[in-house]
Amino acid sequence: MNTARIVVLVIALGAGGVAAYLASGFDNNPAPAPPVAEKLPTVEVLVAKNDIQLGQAVKPDDLQWQAWPAATASSAFIRRDGRPDAQTQIAGSIARVPLMQGEPIREQKLVRAEGSGFMAAILPSGMRAVSTEISAETGAGGFILPNDRVDIILTRRLKNPDGNSDGPTGGNDLILSEVILANIRVLAIDQAPKEKDGQNAVLGKTVTLELRPDQVATLSAARQGGTLTLALRSIVDANAFEGTPDDQAVKRPGGVNVIRYGVQARQLTSQK
Repeated sequence: MNTARIVVLVIALGAGGVAAYLASGFDNNPAPAPPVAEKLPTVEVLVAKNDIQLGQAVKPDDLQWQAWPAATASSAFIRRDGRPDAQTQIAGSIARVPLMQGEPIREQKLVRAEGSGFMAAILPSGMRAVSTEISAETGAGGFILPNDRVDIILTRRLKNPDGNSDGPTGGNDLILSEVILANIRVLAIDQAPKEKDGQNAVLGKTVTLELRPDQVATLSAARQGGTLTLALRSIVDANAFEGTPDDQAVKRPGGVNVIRYGVQARQLTSQK
């Protein structure tokens, strides 16, 4: 065997030994254990076991206890250590709003019907449910759905008081329009208090509105005096609306829209 082959063999053996040494590690010390995460304190709160729809009567099987971080558990949540029998106590209540699976249960989202009908159960205190007729033309083409917010516009036709013939047809009646109620919540379309099958339009003949007692009188009088039209509000406008007692009564800056001979003008009225 010549010298070159011996040198190559020695180098190969040396490289193999170095590789084996590196593969075995420089020492046999075990890898450090990962740090153990600190366990956060939890409390058991009552949550929805399944999706609960608007107006659904809650059964004990629809609820369950679930661990919840104590630091983020709201005081409005129902805790097991405070109300261990809450599942049976809440049974029979009606959901005022839809509840998602895993959502904590709050008393404000449930109401005890106590034999009353569904609509009476979900109406907030002091409010009334009033229905009025609509059509595709007066109901935003069917795109108004339950829980949307609308403005109610009254359109009236009055006899031309001056009787002149300045217009192209002469002696035309006056058409007046004004917003009589603003930011009104829609409770139901026909008899459907919620959206069905994900549809984005409901072409109904009757709309049920949530009104205060003074607004009921306003709507009833307007219904006899002309045509009512519902104007759908943007969800941004509805959510930004302040809920003070007079907010849903229209703030009249002093006038109505008057359409004479097809031309719209603003007619000022005195404020009291």
